[in-house]
Formats: sequence, C-alpha cells, structure tokens
Amino acid sequence: MNAEAHGTESGGTSAVRAVPTLNAANLLTISRLVLVPLFVFALFFEGGTDSAWRYAATAVFAVAALTDRVDGWVARRYSLITDFGKIADPIADKALIGAALVGLSLLGELPWWVTIVIAVRELGVTLLRFWVIRHGVIPASRGGKAKTLAQVLAIGVYLLPLPAEVAPVRWALMGFALVLTVVTGLDYLVRAIRLRAAGRDTAKP
Repeated sequence: MNAEAHGTESGGTSAVRAVPTLNAANLLTISRLVLVPLFVFALFFEGGTDSAWRYAATAVFAVAALTDRVDGWVARRYSLITDFGKIADPIADKALIGAALVGLSLLGELPWWVTIVIAVRELGVTLLRFWVIRHGVIPASRGGKAKTLAQVLAIGVYLLPLPAEVAPVRWALMGFALVLTVVTGLDYLVRAIRLRAAGRDTAKP
C-alpha cells in the first residue's frame, strides 16, 4: 500500500502527515501472520484427527481470514495506508491460504493437484505484478475478491470435522473456488499484458 500524504496547502507549501508503520491496520496484518503457525499447530495436533482441535484450527483460520477484511477497511477509513501494508498484506494472505491447503494435502484430505493449481496461480499473479510494476498497478477486481471469499469458505468446510456425507458439498465449494481461481488468474494475465502494451505505447516518442 502506497503511503498517502494528507495536509493543507498554505503559501505554496503543504503540510504532510507521516503515516506510522505500526498502525492499527498493519497490526491486524501482522496478527494474521502470527496466527498462521498457531493454525498449523492446531490443524496437525493429534495427527489432525481430534475433533476439538479441528474446530480450534477452523476458528483460528476464520479469525485470521476476518483480519484480512478488517485491515484493509481500517487502512482506507483512517488513512493508514503504508508501503509496509501493501507488501505485508498479500504475504499474510498467501501464507494463511497456503498453509491451509498444504496442511490439508499433507493430511490426505485434499488432492495435491488442487493445492498446486492454486499455488501456481497465486505465484503467477505475484510475478505478473512485478512484470508490469513500471507501467502501473492492476486494481483488485470483484472476481478476485470473490475468489478469495470462495477459497476461504471452501477451506473452512474442509477444516471442519464433518461426516463423510458432506463430501459432495466440500467438493462443490472447492470446485467453485478452483474455477474462480483459474478464471481470475487468466483475467489478471490479460490485463497485465494490456497494461504493459499501453505503457510501451505511451513511452514511445
């Protein structure tokens, strides 16, 4: 997140209010990172078979996912946008989702190919950001936000110690999340290519 300067102009000069790095929004982001190892511990306790600990892991995951919604709102609402937050926020998101997917795959509850597809998409989008960073920033789309929500819901259902009869529901939710993951990834690729092409055209004399 790019730091925003706020102030009033007087006599050709402007007063700039520096945004502290350790603000409420960034502390929420940091708390999400801190919750990741706690979530992993709860998920793997007793080999992932203890129902009470699976509920605990689900609760930690839900709280961590909620901070992702809150920190962005706090940053925008109270003008607490910082460079640190812009870097740390997506890292925290990927750490949480990645830990959950890898953990479920290690427990044999989620096929590895699902985890790999989502991981490749997220890594690809990150690389695309660096690829076009000289030409601008691609804003988050509604599809991207829906993708994240779908992933969180699907993972949440997988984390819960539910009976085998719920398996079709799990697969349906994860399948929907997977489709959104791939489609939004392709959309991001198209927008990145267009942005880079537009940047090159603008740079031409």
